[in-house]
Amino acid sequence: MVTIMVTKRIAAGEFKAHCLELMDRVARDHEPIIITKRGKPIAQLAPLGNRPKTLFGFAKGQLTILGDIVAPLDLDWEADRD
Repeated sequence: MVTIMVTKRIAAGEFKAHCLELMDRVARDHEPIIITKRGKPIAQLAPLGNRPKTLFGFAKGQLTILGDIVAPLDLDWEADRD
């Protein structure tokens, strides 16, 4: 099953007239809204996620370290030459 999320677009004038209602909708549905001016996207109203208190450890379990990342490389660096 493939899920495609289509971001809703709204003109700036309509956004201005319905701002609070649109904020409630974004908070409820967790789907962003693109705000356009003369058809050109200029801003995005998006829900805030549960942000971590710190960025430390935010990618835990998502990265894999292959090999020794602190060992010196066996390469001849031009900067080391006299």
